[in-house]
Amino acid sequence: MKISRVEHMCEGNGHVIIKDILEGPQLNGKCGLYAEVTLEPGCSLGYHEHHGESETYYIISGQGEYNDDCRYRTVGPGDITFTPSGHGHGLANTGNSDLVFMALIILD
Repeated sequence: MKISRVEHMCEGNGHVIIKDILEGPQLNGKCGLYAEVTLEPGCSLGYHEHHGESETYYIISGQGEYNDDCRYRTVGPGDITFTPSGHGHGLANTGNSDLVFMALIILD
């Protein structure tokens, strides 16, 4: 599995650690991303919009604040978020431990 550390992803704070579960040909042209993502305490994935694709997060551990088209809610283990094409979202770790989630981007 490829692991990347991305600084200030989508103009967020700190960094994001992305562990690709599937890559390239394994995504079969139907998915843009299937990965485990980690936000360490104080880090965030900045607000961004999706066009021609949707993105789902499944929260595995930790606590965060989810920005759903500028509506905010707390998320934790077992929560699911969905952002359809034409909409945006962001996520910040608001806890004292890592916020870990699965991210799935499905192409329209």
